[in-house]
Amino acid sequence: MAFMDKIKAKAREDVKKVVLPEGTDERVLKAARTATDEEIAHIILTGSREEIEAKAEEFGVSLEGIQIVDPTTSEKKQEYIDLFVELRKHKGMTPEKAKDILKDPVFFGNMMIKDGDADGLVSGAIHSTADTLRPALQIIKTAPGTKLVSGFFVMVVPDCEYGADGVFVFADSGLNENPDPDQLSEIAYSSAASFESLTGEEAKIAMLCYSTKGSAKSELVDKMVEATRLTHQKYPQLLVDGELQLDAAIVPEVAQSKAPGSPVAGQANVLIFPDLNAGNIGYKLVQRLGKAEAYGPLTQGIAKPVNDLSRGCSADDIVGVVAITAVQAQNAEA
Repeated sequence: MAFMDKIKAKAREDVKKVVLPEGTDERVLKAARTATDEEIAHIILTGSREEIEAKAEEFGVSLEGIQIVDPTTSEKKQEYIDLFVELRKHKGMTPEKAKDILKDPVFFGNMMIKDGDADGLVSGAIHSTADTLRPALQIIKTAPGTKLVSGFFVMVVPDCEYGADGVFVFADSGLNENPDPDQLSEIAYSSAASFESLTGEEAKIAMLCYSTKGSAKSELVDKMVEATRLTHQKYPQLLVDGELQLDAAIVPEVAQSKAPGSPVAGQANVLIFPDLNAGNIGYKLVQRLGKAEAYGPLTQGIAKPVNDLSRGCSADDIVGVVAITAVQAQNAEA
């Protein structure tokens, strides 16, 4: 069974409520219809009911079985305002400010999650990453024990013998611009957990670099060497190695010559990039030239799943992220 088929089957086992706060976008409406028809999530569209219904009619999308919650008329509006004031009073939040902020469908959707009326949220088709994640960090906050919120992509490469039959986690490919070695170790830890929870397979983590095992010397190499050392020190249960070039990380024949004896080289399925430049370029190269499915940027480290989308996403991409969000919500309750 293909990766996304497995994720959708898992999502159907315990259907979760997923908020889509961009219900005037054609791709989002079509994704909401598909996710509802495939029974992978109970979809909640937040925003102006009048505008959402008008767009659905324009695009020929049925809203049957899809819940619409209008922040301006919701019966929970005052309850959410009061809760938001309580959450943000240390930042000077007032009822007047809260009332205005919670007109925003993304903020309102996050309040639904905080108050237990929804389980996850997917945004980013028309919102920036900052506008998607800022409300989550203010309202839902980080998961217990989390030191760093980070972003990752699930990459599904067709007809690929590498990774987990072509499935990889790429991190951080969406959030942290230039993580230091300690932050990279936290990204590695979170990414391993994300990979294992979504695939059911053991994570094998490669700290990527342009050098393998000292083949070059520079501060950039030292960064990934130190990140590997810290990950071993802090999380000795993880299978991690570095620094490794990409080919040494995933190709067994190259690994034998460049990193013999490595427990990870030639088998890596979780790829940790040195910075956001490399991570973003890497995932887009694989997506566009390798014809891979790219799901994300997904977040790890928030108490409940709130996931971003590339603004170039398709309706099918959104459906995939909704399914992953539903499974993350199941895992958050486990």
